[in-house]
Amino acid sequence: MRTGKPGVLPSEKASDMPAGLTSRSRFLVLGRAGMDLYAHPSGATAETASHFATALGGSSGNIAAGLARQGLAVSMLTCVSDDSVGRFVRRELEAYGVDTRHMKVLVDGSRTSLAITETRIEDTQNTLYRNNASDLLMDEAQVAGVDFENFDALVVTGTALAAHPSRQATLRAMEHARAAGGYVVLDLDYRPYSWPGSLEAAETYRAAIEASDLVVGNDDEFAVVADGTHEAGRVLAEQLGREDMTIVYKMGEKGSVVFSEAETFETGIFPVTAIKPMGAGDAFMALLLASLAAGHSMREAVRRGSAAAAMVVSTFGCAPAMPTPSDLETFLNAHSVPQS
Repeated sequence: MRTGKPGVLPSEKASDMPAGLTSRSRFLVLGRAGMDLYAHPSGATAETASHFATALGGSSGNIAAGLARQGLAVSMLTCVSDDSVGRFVRRELEAYGVDTRHMKVLVDGSRTSLAITETRIEDTQNTLYRNNASDLLMDEAQVAGVDFENFDALVVTGTALAAHPSRQATLRAMEHARAAGGYVVLDLDYRPYSWPGSLEAAETYRAAIEASDLVVGNDDEFAVVADGTHEAGRVLAEQLGREDMTIVYKMGEKGSVVFSEAETFETGIFPVTAIKPMGAGDAFMALLLASLAAGHSMREAVRRGSAAAAMVVSTFGCAPAMPTPSDLETFLNAHSVPQS
């Protein structure tokens, strides 16, 4: 049974329910932010690159940047290392307009995530350095220092649940956010290399889902939570949607399905020429939430999130590719209804 005070989704009809998110909503994004190094020139492998271009990365860092690009108030809750990579991440977040007052700098020898990646579609190589990761050292004392009354929504990416003390701190943050009447969003963001095993992941995700109002994940991720196949994962997503939460079940090129008490519907994708496979999920989440905050219906928010995903995979970088409001409108005016 879910506990705490649930947040509320905005609705296409104001009479249905009060809006939980507005254009003045304050978002707190919890999880990993890091540095990405992209091999150049475009299409080069990392081992043959003549040089590398830097960018803000990490699933939570990308989502925070995406929300800030839409003009929303965003704060980041995480830990970074007291070194050049940690300082780069902090500076980049602030350049996007993200508030970093809840970002803790660790002097314990831990390291901020560093990803070496490529701008190409086939056989893309991603080398991620996550040994003694700073973000996974966030603890309950850090969470206790946050006044959740100051935020309308908490956005959690699942990597933060992969290890202690971050796991317990994240679950506590979700609990505090719900108690404060906040809208709690969970991006499953399952990365097998971060977890001791899939059974532990499934158990932990189930606890986090119970504390959430909106859960977004792909078919592989829901299969892990269901401890079974894609079919079992979809059944679970549909069951959860019949409870007091909304589920966005993503299926890659087949689009996505939204399950909720109010409605169930499918949305396709915008066909584009992709230059890399990364960043689509982060862009989808950022624009889904930004669109809900702007007063769009869930159906329209998913469409706009799908557009942002298409834009990011066809542009350099992840955080740098997050669209502005004018970028998004230009894209939507130039493209037809997404195809499933």
